[in-house]
Amino acid sequence: MAEIISAGIIWSAAFLLGSRHFGMLTAKTFCNVDPRYAGSGNVGATNVSRLCGTTWGVLTLACDLLKGFLPVLVFVLSGHNLDYLAYAAGLGSICGHMFSIFLNFKGGKGVATTVGVFLALGPLQLVIAGLCCIAVIWRTDYVSAGSLVLVSSLPLLFLFSGRFTDAVFALMVAVLVIVAHRENIVRLRRGEEKPWRKRY
Repeated sequence: MAEIISAGIIWSAAFLLGSRHFGMLTAKTFCNVDPRYAGSGNVGATNVSRLCGTTWGVLTLACDLLKGFLPVLVFVLSGHNLDYLAYAAGLGSICGHMFSIFLNFKGGKGVATTVGVFLALGPLQLVIAGLCCIAVIWRTDYVSAGSLVLVSSLPLLFLFSGRFTDAVFALMVAVLVIVAHRENIVRLRRGEEKPWRKRY
């Protein structure tokens, strides 16, 4: 019972942290634009990059990544058997990013925060998945396609590494991110997805 309560508290705290959208802050402060009503309508790094330029997009990416990385790193470095708290922190951060309480339970698609979570949880697996992601983006110019490859490959990479609980967690995250990309998937199938280097 104590473990469930602890996981619930950690999830809630991480959810609040994840709910803070740096893309919104960056775009409004430095570009005087609300990303919810411009470009793709998303508050993530890709749309901020399109609307405000690469520098602000990278800044947004870094901040969103840290939202996932820091809470999970605390438990990874603890030296104790606290995997369930690391999972709760990671999942809370991602859910907060996707369903922000400050944006009427709307938000981004969780990719940057997911990268942060797995940078702390499995850096080797993330690097391999990240290289696959970059290759797909370079080949297709679609960030959404690369993102889908990244989250889809992580469960397999953990499974092949013999880390079964991490694989299950990665699969849960992949399902969340893929569902968040359902409109992108439809556009990709129709050939209507916008390349990331094209400004709106």
